Amino acid sequence: MKKALTGLVSLALVMSMIGCGSNNDKDAASSAPAASSPAASSAEASPSASEGDNKDPVTLRVAWWGGQARHDYTLKVIEMYESLNPHVTIEPEYASFDDHWKKLAPNAAAGNLPDVIQMDISYLSQYGGRGQLEDLTAFTQDGTIDVSSISEASLSGGKIGDQLFAMNLGSNALLAVVDKAMLEKAGGTMPTQDWKWEDFTKLGPIMKAQGKILTQDLRHDVFFPFYLRGQGQHMYAADGSSLGYADDKPFIDFYTMYQTWYDNGNLLSLDKLAQKKGTPEDGELELGNAVSTWGWSNQFILSSSVAKRPFEILPVPGWNDNKALFLKPSMYFSIAKNSKVKEEAAKFISFWVNDIEANKIIMGERGVPVSSKVKEALKPSLTPDQAKVFDYVAWAEQNSSQMDPPNPVGAVEVDKLLKDTAEQILYKKLTVEEGAAKFREEANKILAKNKK
Repeated sequence: MKKALTGLVSLALVMSMIGCGSNNDKDAASSAPAASSPAASSAEASPSASEGDNKDPVTLRVAWWGGQARHDYTLKVIEMYESLNPHVTIEPEYASFDDHWKKLAPNAAAGNLPDVIQMDISYLSQYGGRGQLEDLTAFTQDGTIDVSSISEASLSGGKIGDQLFAMNLGSNALLAVVDKAMLEKAGGTMPTQDWKWEDFTKLGPIMKAQGKILTQDLRHDVFFPFYLRGQGQHMYAADGSSLGYADDKPFIDFYTMYQTWYDNGNLLSLDKLAQKKGTPEDGELELGNAVSTWGWSNQFILSSSVAKRPFEILPVPGWNDNKALFLKPSMYFSIAKNSKVKEEAAKFISFWVNDIEANKIIMGERGVPVSSKVKEALKPSLTPDQAKVFDYVAWAEQNSSQMDPPNPVGAVEVDKLLKDTAEQILYKKLTVEEGAAKFREEANKILAKNKK
């Protein structure tokens, strides 16, 4: 990894210095002198950079999920870090979202997790609660991870109790990404910001007449909990020992609606969905087969760049019912408890969240940056699509309520149960009512078992 992109990064740094008079050139840190180069500023932001030649060699394993575009720019940032820290060699491990967790599971069982792990909130309790992640509090207190420009609210999303098991990499909000041109060409009208679920359903026949679907799918573990919030309910009880609702009506209402979309041919068939890699490169919206995709705000940038055509952002229907909308950490970096190089791992994480030159490569793709200094420095160089995401997250922040706590231990098993139950409903092996009761009863058993 160390040699592959050295020339590219070096050229980028040289060109950056040559073009220091351009409007987009910013100091890498607010305290840097006006004449400092990006390379010098990045070195200043990296705690180990100035002494890298005098340190013992270190190898860091860094694992993440994502599509090809994310892999490409992450490797560039890694190469930049290595060039500033010659004693560090980083071994990248990357995969799709589902494959990322499949790879981590046996490594966790063997006590051989990567040093730095891209972490998701749905898995935070599973890994943190079982003693597989390092508490980062000491690193934030001694400055190894610089949190001077990061709010407590941003940090708290990575905590379980008083322990900080994950560093927030960016802020996210749920959204619908819509191909307005495709919709209007089909004879539809772009929905307003206050649209409802019924409005989405009404678009189905319009798009089907043009051979298009509404969307690939809606992730069950994301959008059913969101729907519950709109009904004033929550997926999990506060103590994590059971589901947060006892009445099956919200489940029945949501999956009756979902089944209608599926039966009408407005979603991708389950057999075709099973073949998807879960990356933007093979998404139905990006391929021009669907009018929308549903997910997190950071995904908008990749979707538009892969598709190479303009998209619009809408909040998810029902966002203003019981203030269902919320901000969440897009993803985190965690340090494995089994890591032998925890301090070096912490320095890499600090570089990732604080270094301005590195973030000019990242450009908010993993969520709107949590560092206020980085966020401010990026504003002049944002593309229109990136600006849309930054503006949407700022709007969402003003129109949201507190997110639910991290999912309890056992939630990963519950998520799988929900997906399996939903598929049984769509295959007509269960009625919606039967599925609702089955899911509630079995999920409560799973959560109770893990709470003991």
